Amino acid sequence: MFSSLASAVSGMNASSVAMSVVGDNIANVNTPAFKSNASSFANVMYQSLEGGVGGEVGSGVSFEGTVPFWSQGAFESTSNPTDLAINGSGFFQLRHTDGTVAYSRAGGFTFDVNGNLVNSQGMFVQGYEIDRATGALQNIVDINAPGLTILQPNATTSLSMDINLDAAAATGDQFSTSISVYDSLGNALPLELTFTKQAAAGTWAAAASVSAAYAGTASTFAIGPLPPPALAPGATQTFVFNSAGAMTTPAYDAANPVTIELSLDNGATSPQNITWDLYDSGGTTLGDITGYSSESTKTFHTQDGYPTGILRKATVDEDGFVYGVYSNGQVEAFYRVVLADFPNYYGLSNVGNNNYLETLQSGQPLLGPPKTGKLGSINSSSLEMSNVDLATEFVKMITYQRSFQANTRVITTSDEMLTELINLKR
Repeated sequence: MFSSLASAVSGMNASSVAMSVVGDNIANVNTPAFKSNASSFANVMYQSLEGGVGGEVGSGVSFEGTVPFWSQGAFESTSNPTDLAINGSGFFQLRHTDGTVAYSRAGGFTFDVNGNLVNSQGMFVQGYEIDRATGALQNIVDINAPGLTILQPNATTSLSMDINLDAAAATGDQFSTSISVYDSLGNALPLELTFTKQAAAGTWAAAASVSAAYAGTASTFAIGPLPPPALAPGATQTFVFNSAGAMTTPAYDAANPVTIELSLDNGATSPQNITWDLYDSGGTTLGDITGYSSESTKTFHTQDGYPTGILRKATVDEDGFVYGVYSNGQVEAFYRVVLADFPNYYGLSNVGNNNYLETLQSGQPLLGPPKTGKLGSINSSSLEMSNVDLATEFVKMITYQRSFQANTRVITTSDEMLTELINLKR
């Protein structure tokens, strides 16, 4: 009977601890990326009785610990573009100021006063640097916004225009159009192209110019194929169209494409050579310049330069690329979020604040970009919610409460039996 009291007490203790686990799960129902825990129990060693097989009686129950459920939580949309949720396997890698590295699925990130992307504890989010020239991933570093603040200008190197030059135009008629191009300092240069109808049928001469207010008073401009060392100042380009209005001159020359040369006097790199894309890489005309009997007009233009840009915001795509969105309309990737996977999630050490540490049981982290290997993708402007199932927790609560209640009945019944035993002496 005394052993029954001990067994009942162990049952009460185990039920009480299990109720604490349920309470913790319910308390964290709104905690981002929280993983609910299940209680694990084990029977206490049996004591053997005389009589051989079957002559064993248990000595109660022990609470062995908790087992986390690593199922995916639902996503909650937010208005913060740097709130990130992992859709699939993996953890964010975070670095503390003391050098400690932790892992978390809670992606509530913001930029701190120094421009570092951090979580609510001030831990730095880790990512791959991206080589701007090649796009290759480099070292894993803190994701930092000041490195994105200013986007240096990009000088125009190529342009394309859709233009029709009126086949019915008289000799000497002119058509002018302009396009803004950019020098190495980011200055916008209004490049004007003037087409003059020649006496020969279907023939036009094109000249390039930029106002001295933008390019400098001593600047010169030329257009045509660019054999070394350079075009002669003021050079023009002849365009010839056949009876179907298709361009036949200039002919395709991969080594010497039609180039607009700007010899600038405004402090920018000079000369600046801009390729006019008239043919594709295979030598076929793009059909951009035509000579139909219709008014001379430009219907489209594009060029690859841009001025200096100021960072307006940062965004993250599903591949984990961190983009800077700039005032000049450019969008460039400078980082890629790194994710970590582990051979055994159940071996991770939960240190609170939604953070985990690697252990010998978890194995070493397997690092990589999102959507590679077993790693999941990134949902921006989203947070992963807790995976706690309230219905399941309430059922467990009832079960543990009844278990506790039943064990108290064992104690009271054992007490009554002991009372009867003591009364035998009377």
